[in-house]
Amino acid sequence: MLNDIKNENVLFIDVETVPQYKSYEAVPENKKKFWDHKASLLSKSEEQTAELLYERAGIYSEFGKVICISCGYIKPLDGTPQLHIKSFHGHDERSVLTSFTDMISKLSPSWYLCAHNGKEFDFPYLCRRMIINGLPIPIMLDLAGKKPWEVKHLDTMELWKFGDYKSFVSLDLLADVFNIPSPKDDIDGSMVRKVYYEENNLERIVEYCTKDVVTLTQVLLRLKGEPSIPADQIKIT
Repeated sequence: MLNDIKNENVLFIDVETVPQYKSYEAVPENKKKFWDHKASLLSKSEEQTAELLYERAGIYSEFGKVICISCGYIKPLDGTPQLHIKSFHGHDERSVLTSFTDMISKLSPSWYLCAHNGKEFDFPYLCRRMIINGLPIPIMLDLAGKKPWEVKHLDTMELWKFGDYKSFVSLDLLADVFNIPSPKDDIDGSMVRKVYYEENNLERIVEYCTKDVVTLTQVLLRLKGEPSIPADQIKIT
């Protein structure tokens, strides 16, 4: 049961990704044909060309890359739970993934990974990009040979569905439903590519990713029927 999982044994994560190249024109010709084919499957009208659709390339692990992984964990201090958040970020994807892997590889088997839509996006995306970068998949992410009850992955979107798979529920919507004040007041996911490539502002993306981890943590606590962590007990390093 969800309430049997200790909050102190959950690592909350959020991943931000962008297309591997700044624009469709910058994609090498030998790779462009693969995006052209992908775009033909995504396009819903003649106006949705491969060039226009390329801004969405970041959500596909074959065409995108990881630029930030924010992680949070709850640690009590004098009986008061505190949320500590650390981000791994940079332009060198392999370095970002390596730093993240080094951290989670040190966690004991009692820990869980938690993300919103993590089972459909964050977890498999990370695994694929690790393989592409020639990195081993850490035990916490490796599903090979594991029975369902041995996989310690929590997905707040899946938890909220209660077995109903008819629709996608955003993290922001859940936060609103639970009256959780959203700390995000700057950008949204659709703007990450522009902020990264056109504004060259990675720090802005890191801040956005960090705020998602705060919201994710508060949502899981509410799903467990527990109070939110006060803003003054959130520590970002």
